[in-house]
Amino acid sequence: MYIYGYGIEYIFIILSIVITLGAQFFINYKYNQTKQISVKKNLTGREVARKILDNNDLKNVKVEETSGLLSDHYDPRNKVVRLSSDIYNTSSIASVAVAAHECGHAIQDKNNYLFLRFRSLIIPLVNFSSTAGYIAILIGLISRISGLIMIGIIFELVILLFQLITLPVEFNASRRGLKQLKELKLEDKEIRSSRGMLFAAALTYVASVAATLLQIFRLLMIVKRDKR
Repeated sequence: MYIYGYGIEYIFIILSIVITLGAQFFINYKYNQTKQISVKKNLTGREVARKILDNNDLKNVKVEETSGLLSDHYDPRNKVVRLSSDIYNTSSIASVAVAAHECGHAIQDKNNYLFLRFRSLIIPLVNFSSTAGYIAILIGLISRISGLIMIGIIFELVILLFQLITLPVEFNASRRGLKQLKELKLEDKEIRSSRGMLFAAALTYVASVAATLLQIFRLLMIVKRDKR
């Protein structure tokens, strides 16, 4: 009977940790692997980003260097592609892949990509849910008040919705980015390596969805047990 009580809750926790760390290990492995390989055209991440943006009539979008490791992102409010120093300054497979991916988001923004618009719209709600949900769940677990845990689960569902919307946004940005790399005439093997790098990055988002689902299932089990 233990496996159906506290035991399975611990299994959910362990699975969540393993999935999250596994995805993070994989992206770090692919990044470290591909950052050692230079592209034949010797284009840096900054140069690739600028070429892609210009080729798509996005001359108004800036390309800036930012601090941190793999902190690359597109800022739709200020119309800026921000690339971490390694990506910005080097001409590796990792650099061109990440730069192209972030430019994929800029192209989505230009084309009013539905999932990107909706994701941006609910970010304030997600930020609130993240904080409020954590507090509700923590107090509910300490006090054993099922109602608070259920409120926390509702907030977790908001976060899950955001994560599910993020999946098509990220996969679509990668497809757009790879298409742009092909138009820049990168070699086929460089495109394949870039695809592998971006696939590893996408798995981190899939892992986040899986971890959130496991968290929700675990909390539902706690509520069900406490009602007995």
